Amino acid sequence: MNKEKIFIFDTTLRDGEQSPGASLTPKQKLEIALQLERLNVDIIEAGFPIASPGDKEAVSLISKHIKNCQIAALARARKEDIDICAEALKYAKYPRIHTFIATSDIHIKYKLKMTKQEVLETAINAVKYARKFTDNIEFSCEDAARSDIDFMCKVIQEVINAGAKVINIPDTVGYSIPEEFSELIEKIKSRVANIDKCILSVHCHNDLGLAVANSISAIIHGARQVECTINGIGERAGNAALEEIVMILKTRTRYPKLKNFYTDINTKELYPTSRLVSTLTGITVQPNKAVVGYNAFRHESGIHQDGILKKRQTYEIMSPQDVGVPSTELVLGKHSGRHALAKRLTTLGYRLRKDTIDKIFVKFKQLCDKKKYVFDEDIVALVNEELGKSKEQIELKYFHINSGSGIIPTATVEIAITINSQHKTFREAEFGDGPIDAAYKSIDKIICNLFHLPAAPKLVDYQLKAISSGKDAQGEVMVKLEYENVLFTGRGVSTDIIEASIKAYISALNNFILNKKITKNLKTKLGL
Repeated sequence: MNKEKIFIFDTTLRDGEQSPGASLTPKQKLEIALQLERLNVDIIEAGFPIASPGDKEAVSLISKHIKNCQIAALARARKEDIDICAEALKYAKYPRIHTFIATSDIHIKYKLKMTKQEVLETAINAVKYARKFTDNIEFSCEDAARSDIDFMCKVIQEVINAGAKVINIPDTVGYSIPEEFSELIEKIKSRVANIDKCILSVHCHNDLGLAVANSISAIIHGARQVECTINGIGERAGNAALEEIVMILKTRTRYPKLKNFYTDINTKELYPTSRLVSTLTGITVQPNKAVVGYNAFRHESGIHQDGILKKRQTYEIMSPQDVGVPSTELVLGKHSGRHALAKRLTTLGYRLRKDTIDKIFVKFKQLCDKKKYVFDEDIVALVNEELGKSKEQIELKYFHINSGSGIIPTATVEIAITINSQHKTFREAEFGDGPIDAAYKSIDKIICNLFHLPAAPKLVDYQLKAISSGKDAQGEVMVKLEYENVLFTGRGVSTDIIEASIKAYISALNNFILNKKITKNLKTKLGL
């Protein structure tokens, strides 16, 4: 029996970015898209162009740079949505318009306030209209898992007749269980006469923790495309995790119902992709996360360690190298050269330009002066910090802290703001409840003066963790700021947790000033 390909449709940049607080700039989206191209996904859903000017810009930017993957953009079943999709995708080598409308009774009645006949006609007209721009049309029956099967099958049959090449069956609210979802796929395949003219896709949410299980069950029963995200991020409890689906298919090749399926994913890029997405979105990966979690290939139990030493397969069903995780920690220090670092970066799955490696090497040497050993986690942090930079940014130039027992903490902070290659430097000092609070208040004073704000963006979340082991481990700080109901995420890394905290705060403010409206006001204020 010939093996069948499972197409991997990555929606990290669209559905994944809808995770609360996961807002990405167009440049950050492009960085992730380039990594997804190295991962070799089949389709990248780059955004929902009508949702915001930033989304449209990101889809257009990605379309210009990605040449080895299909680029999809989402559109409601409306002409104006489809027009903006087509415009954003005009540079794409392989464009796909992904249009959708809900087919469940609850959505039709309460959200759409339409009749079933109106939904059917709207779906058909949307697909026909989208075909004016491309033959690569995907149609989704939103809330398919709770839809009336007879009505949904009728819609599917008609949109295929109208020209849809991919039919997506979403479990939009994560309601199904595997047996139920597989039965739905089987019914669609048996009841839709022209289903063989399209690829059947699934898009499962994780509200009950069954997104991956439902996706695998759907593959077994006829789905040939899976929509998923890196680290399983997405609305509410998230989506089916790409890395889990891919590694299930790669690992369980002896299971009769899965042995004939494969993907084209370069699995050695899974871990680097996971780290990059986590860094840029500010959504940390839980340590016990399957495949890419920090503990996924670490063993503490004496019994497990004994088994691993005797034969790895006793407690590891996957090779760590297969997903881009080194089997052993590489210890680098101040005597290590550029070549050793470059080789380690390659082993970790990074393909970087020479100038980028040169910048990372400078920071690597600076880090070596602060700690005895530099671990893989430290190297990944350096890379992701460099890749996450923006051309227009606030930069920390200097800080001084005065704090101790019986002393009111004070901080002096100097920052430089660079816009259009022009630099402005500002310095302020403030008191605080602690050294970090004092530093943040100093920065807030600068920001408020620049923008004439009554109050700076509000700090709504602060997280600190150690990146690697040892007393000299780097600290990683994640912060989230809120301004006018918009969240801005930042990340900072240093062996000094105060410096890491300031870097994280400034990183979030970088995203704040990259907001187009705010940036325009800033340029006017600075006379740029």
